[in-house]
Amino acid sequence: MAELCAVLATTHHPFYLKATTMPPEQQIPQAPEWKRKIEAYRETLTRAEPDILVMVGSDHFHQLFLDNYPQFLIGKAPRYDATFYNEIREFDLPTYVLEGHEELSDYMLRGLMDRSFDMAFSHELKIDHSIICPIITTRPQADLPVVPIYTNIFAPPLPSPRRFWELGCAIREVIDSYPSDKRIAAIGSGHLSLELGGPRQFRETGPDPEFDRQAIEWISTGNIEAILENVTHESMANSGNATHGFMDLILMMGIAGAEKADYVDNLDLFHTMEAYFTWYPKEKAA
Repeated sequence: MAELCAVLATTHHPFYLKATTMPPEQQIPQAPEWKRKIEAYRETLTRAEPDILVMVGSDHFHQLFLDNYPQFLIGKAPRYDATFYNEIREFDLPTYVLEGHEELSDYMLRGLMDRSFDMAFSHELKIDHSIICPIITTRPQADLPVVPIYTNIFAPPLPSPRRFWELGCAIREVIDSYPSDKRIAAIGSGHLSLELGGPRQFRETGPDPEFDRQAIEWISTGNIEAILENVTHESMANSGNATHGFMDLILMMGIAGAEKADYVDNLDLFHTMEAYFTWYPKEKAA
């Protein structure tokens, strides 16, 4: 059977590449530390030596809209174009063509349906920065095939935090049952407290530092019980109008099995708290 060799949960800041590659005199003061932290985090994936990446993200109304926004979607294409024009214009993100892994995508779709998740699917999915930013930070050579999974964190009504957790657990079961000798890493990106376009967007900290502190503790210790008891759509909205991206990090805890994280780091980056978590599930079970 396939081996789940690593699970990574990360925030996805679209300005990372631009902020750390512009001339030094134009960089923000945090840029050198940010780059050091990202390079250290990247090594947590490199050491796992994966063959395939299962990538969890969310479409930022680039390809999915309010007229047809699925709760959960899986890509089934042989390759995926990225990125979108506004991401190139605003963030200086490069374009990519990522290789898909159609066999695992099909197996994942069927396996999740068998576990009561009626996933949407797309043979023409184009990928935005929720997946490209983790590629840039953790696998910049973009040389591995991917299985992209999109979740709805933007278009109400949203799935519950518990449903995200349950989907993560189901994805783990499917990966563990995949009849292959491949090493699979799962990488998911979301947010801690985040405000987009609102009055708290450019504070010196994230919009809710207490939520950020508690969320990092919950994830790093694998405390899914506290998350499901305390985190609701309403509480996330009170912490910032885009904080619902935290549910993608809950999903990654489901894949990891709600274990204590093997690697934890964070960076207070004026208007947002960046955070990075890695689990090595098979090493724990050995």
